[in-house]
Amino acid sequence: MTVKTPRRSLLLAGAALAGGALVLSGCSASDGGGGESDTSTLTVWLDANRAEALGDVISDFEEENDVTVDVVQKDFPAIAGDFTQQAPTGKGPDVVIAPHDALGQLVTNGIVEPITLENPDDFQEVAIQAVSYEGQVYGVPVSIENVALIRNTDLDPNAHATFDELVSAGQALVGQNGVEYPVIIQAGDNNLGDPYHLYPIQTSFGAPVFGTDAEGAYNPEDLQMDNEGGKAFAAKLAEWGASGVLNPSLTGDIAIESFVGGKSPYMITGPWNLERIKEAGFGYSIEAIPSAGGQPSQPFVGVQGFFVSSYSENALLANKFVVDYMGSEEVQTAIFESGGRAPALKTAFEAAQSDPDAAAFGEVGANGAPQPSIPAMSVVWEDWGVTEGAIIDGSAGDPAAAWAAMAEGIRGKIAAG
Repeated sequence: MTVKTPRRSLLLAGAALAGGALVLSGCSASDGGGGESDTSTLTVWLDANRAEALGDVISDFEEENDVTVDVVQKDFPAIAGDFTQQAPTGKGPDVVIAPHDALGQLVTNGIVEPITLENPDDFQEVAIQAVSYEGQVYGVPVSIENVALIRNTDLDPNAHATFDELVSAGQALVGQNGVEYPVIIQAGDNNLGDPYHLYPIQTSFGAPVFGTDAEGAYNPEDLQMDNEGGKAFAAKLAEWGASGVLNPSLTGDIAIESFVGGKSPYMITGPWNLERIKEAGFGYSIEAIPSAGGQPSQPFVGVQGFFVSSYSENALLANKFVVDYMGSEEVQTAIFESGGRAPALKTAFEAAQSDPDAAAFGEVGANGAPQPSIPAMSVVWEDWGVTEGAIIDGSAGDPAAAWAAMAEGIRGKIAAG
C-alpha cells in the first residue's frame, strides 16, 4: 500500500518541527536530549498487531525517505513502562505506540514531545482529548476502544431499557438452555473487582472518578467517587454480589469462555473479544449498557496513539513518520482492518461504519469518557479494585463506609504525590 503524503501534511511537519526545535533547543546530544543526527535509522516500537498492519506503510516510508526503520515488536501492555525506563538511557525508540492513559506520566517524566496537528478537527473529539495534556497535543491517535453490552440474541431477542430489567430477564433465563449467569461482567484476579468493566454502571449513578475543569480536563483535586451516587453504586455492588449477579470467580478468561459457551445472555466487554464471539456462532447485538442509576452509562474510552520520544536523535524523521503517515486515512484503515478497533480519524471512522460491529462499538464510545491520563490515576486503580472486590464478596462490611474509606485513602495518596 502506498501512502500519499498531502502537501498540507508536509507543511504541517515543518511547523511541528519548528515547534519541536524550540522545545529541543535547550538539549544536546551530549546531555541525552533530542536533536538531529546523521543516522538514517528510525527505531519504532510496535505491538505485533500494529507491526503486521503497517508492514507495507513502513516499506513505503523507507523508500520515500531513504531511511531504515527498525521495528521492535513488544507486548502492548509493557510498552509504556519499558519506554519510561529506557528512553532516558538512550536505548529507547524514536517513535512508540502507547495507550493514552500513560500520557500524563510520560509528559511528567519528560520523555515525549508535543506535536502540532494542523487538522485536529479531522479526528474524533474524544481521541484528541485523550492524546492531549494540559492543552497540548502530544500524539497522533489511531484507534479507539471501549466496552459495550453484547447480547446473545438467540437467548434473549429483546433489548432492555434499564440494567435492572436486564438483570431480571437474565435471572429468568438461568437454568434454561445451559444459562448459569444472569449477566457476565468480568472480575479481577485474586478476588479483586474490575473497575474498568464496572465503570459504565458506576457512571450511571453519577459518580465519575474525577471532575473536570472548564476545558474538560480531569482535575486530580476533585475526586468524585464517594458522592451520593457513588455510595448508591456501592450498595448495588453489595446487593448484586449477594444475589450472584456479580460473580468474583469470573476473571477475564473465564468470563469470555462462559459467554461464548452460552452460559449467559449478556456480557460487558470490548472489541478484543469479538472474534471469539463470532466464532461461537450465535446471534449477537452490540448495544449501549443500560443505566442502573438513572443517568447515562459512560464507559471509559481508551485511545492508542503514536508518540515521539524527547530523546530521539531523529526528530525530523520521527515527526514525519507520526504526523504524515500515522495520521493518514490509509494507515488508520489498515490498523482498523487488522485489529477491529474503531479508527480515530473521522474519514476512516466513517468508512469503517460499513462494519456494523465497529459502528456499534463506535456509537457507544461516542458517549463515553476518555480514561484519565493524569498521573493521579495511577494511585486510583488498586484501592478501587480491592474495595469493589471486598464489597462484592461481602467482606467489606457496610458498603457505603467502605466506599468512603477507599476515596479518603485515594485522596491521601494523591496529596502525598
